[in-house]
Amino acid sequence: MEMKFRIIVLAGILGLGLAAGQEPQVSYQVQHLLTASSPSDSRSKEWKPGDGLTLEVSGMAWMGKELALSIRKGEVWIVENPLAENPEDLKFRLFASGLHEPLGLAVDGDDLLVSQRAEITRLQDSDGDGVADAYLTECDGWNVSGNYHAYSYGPERDGEGNLWVTLNLGMGQLADNSIGWRGWGGIIGGDGRFQPKAMGMRSPSGLGANLDGDMFYTDQQGTWIPASPVYHLRPGVFFGNQESLGTLENPNAPFQLSQVPKPNQPYPKALRSVKEFVPPAVWLPYNKLGRSTTDIEVIPEGEAFGPFGGQLLVGEFTNSAIQRVFLEKVDGEYQGACFPFLDGFPAAVVRLSFGPDGSLFVGMTNRGWSSLGNRSYGLSRVTYQGEAPFAIQEMKARPTGFELLFTHPIDPESVKSDSGLSMTNFTYEYSSSYGGEEIDTQANAIRNRTLSEDGKTLVLEIEGLRELYVHELHLDGIRSRSGESLSQPRAYYTLNRIPKP
Repeated sequence: MEMKFRIIVLAGILGLGLAAGQEPQVSYQVQHLLTASSPSDSRSKEWKPGDGLTLEVSGMAWMGKELALSIRKGEVWIVENPLAENPEDLKFRLFASGLHEPLGLAVDGDDLLVSQRAEITRLQDSDGDGVADAYLTECDGWNVSGNYHAYSYGPERDGEGNLWVTLNLGMGQLADNSIGWRGWGGIIGGDGRFQPKAMGMRSPSGLGANLDGDMFYTDQQGTWIPASPVYHLRPGVFFGNQESLGTLENPNAPFQLSQVPKPNQPYPKALRSVKEFVPPAVWLPYNKLGRSTTDIEVIPEGEAFGPFGGQLLVGEFTNSAIQRVFLEKVDGEYQGACFPFLDGFPAAVVRLSFGPDGSLFVGMTNRGWSSLGNRSYGLSRVTYQGEAPFAIQEMKARPTGFELLFTHPIDPESVKSDSGLSMTNFTYEYSSSYGGEEIDTQANAIRNRTLSEDGKTLVLEIEGLRELYVHELHLDGIRSRSGESLSQPRAYYTLNRIPKP
């Protein structure tokens, strides 16, 4: 079967809301470089579009102007000329094969580091022929079993040069999470051994550093995880999942819990009971924003990808989408807001990577699970079209409310009306249940609204702010001065700390 290509402009989702009689304004263009077709023999060393490559993307890394891709079924491919305007000009070269479900890639000098179930492997091309000729163990030292859910992710480099790896919990038959650092995150030691640093993870499938070099990871809703979180990953902390507590009996455990938090209580109360237990920097509420978070990628500084430089993009598996996260530090700790960003991708979004030109490459694979896309895998490229959508650019906590920065000036009259402007807050129950409902929901009265002279900054004075609660803001009534509605009128701020006056 011939490889299929299509170029789709997602105007209503990716661009601006429209007033009557307005022409659509596209902010981001999505080009599908390769989507699902029937598989064929993958032993040939060179591929061109149309040859049937089953590109179930599980890792992405740039080697100069070439893009390296790991695919879930055990290979690494090099995309030559990935920035070509015409997908027919792309070439795919097989670089490595025979790997055990690789789920991450990183460049280290002239080599590639790839995650496998049992180790991080260094791939070397010593004779320069474009194909790996050495597969060397870079790091190992964790529990390996036949359990299907015992994945390994990474490596990803932080600002200090540490390479981080995260280990999925096993689930079902052959799972043993009581040994071997399952549910832990750590770094590659100088001796090639895994050095555990933090614990309490379930399915930490996404890793990425912000512009300051601090590392973050995503987890997925499941046991002990009521909704999808984004955590600041650092040593000596517990993220809540108790299924890996058995590893604390290992004499090499880097820290101990002062006590184990009791289940079946509100999340804020559980967090306050154990000093090592830390909250997410951001919760992504289930169904409202996503169901299974995946990769993290920081948007480069500047405006090559719009007005959101320095913010994080978070992949979404089930909904075949990408969310946007704005973070700030309050009392030295990260917290912030998340927003819907892009959706409508042909398969589950698993990996993200910005190219040297500022465009975003999106790697996809359903891996046998379901997603809203109509394909089972693919590779897409997203480019900014130069016109920012009318959107909430930033959302910052203030002692008595929130400060919102918009990409375009607001119509002052639209701020005065209570129609479509509201806020509620909620939390979750801390329990071993698979996922959790929102609980203890309260409405927040919006007392005052102050709009800046340039119309781009709106300060909301809010009654009833609560620490360690998610604050959900709806701005359906807001319009720009030219009459546009917000491209995404919802925001979710995880208020771990209320700033001091």
